[in-house]
Amino acid sequence: MTYCVAMRLNAGLVFLSDSRTNAGVDHISTFRKMNVFEIPGDRVIVLMTSGNLSISQSIRQIIADYRTEAGESIWTVKSMYGAAQIVGQAIRVVHERDAKALQQFGIDFNVRMILGGQIGAEEPRLFLVYSAGNFIETHNESTYFQVGELKYGKPIIDRVITPASTLDEAAKCALISMDSTLRSNVSVGLPLDLLVYQANSLAVTHFVCIDEHNQYFQKIRREWGSHLKQVFESIDAPVWQDDTAQPDNVLANQPGLSQPLRMPAPPALEQIQGSTAPVCVQSVAQQDGNERQP
Repeated sequence: MTYCVAMRLNAGLVFLSDSRTNAGVDHISTFRKMNVFEIPGDRVIVLMTSGNLSISQSIRQIIADYRTEAGESIWTVKSMYGAAQIVGQAIRVVHERDAKALQQFGIDFNVRMILGGQIGAEEPRLFLVYSAGNFIETHNESTYFQVGELKYGKPIIDRVITPASTLDEAAKCALISMDSTLRSNVSVGLPLDLLVYQANSLAVTHFVCIDEHNQYFQKIRREWGSHLKQVFESIDAPVWQDDTAQPDNVLANQPGLSQPLRMPAPPALEQIQGSTAPVCVQSVAQQDGNERQP
């Protein structure tokens, strides 16, 4: 599996991907999932992939070579929207070529891609491309995309990141998001690729490959866990229906409304509970004893 996250901010773009792939516990490998198409001074385009590795590698190669009917390629297209269209078309080319054969072997055509970057004077843009080749773009209310094992690292991004966040803040948040995923899912693993793109630079200036020896990532792993525990311990434990407690510390402050949804018992069970069951048992025992008397 994999985990990739990308954020679009007023200041630029942040991309982070892991490098673990697996086809079972005996087939775990390392493959980098971030690819950069760069012409310094003209464009920086970043592609991150998740899903079937053979499919995504085929798509990546077609993207690098593909030309539209108008003769445009990923290297010459005039907008990021046009670049997203090329990625979508490359996915459809591979689907048409391989999907039926893969299906015969029980393999789904499974791929998702994050595409982001800047071309010329256009603002930086970020897209999520699906298996069908269709895509969506970020907006200010939802300024990031994830693919792969996204659920573990999502809460921190939702609470922290806005379009006004700085690139350093977003990079830190992305690494914390990745650390949460690494701790909860063994199908995501080091090393990581982190690329921070400053708007209008039209060049890759901040990139690092992070392994288990990276001191900053180790610092995040230690301090994030420690601070989470401190915050957890600083929050008061709940008090149940105590009128003397502080109002924000009482968990059930409306006892009459705090009742579980109880299912009604079957009528036969109600009859048994309402009867004199012990007397009946005693009568049976006495009857059994009487039958044994000569």
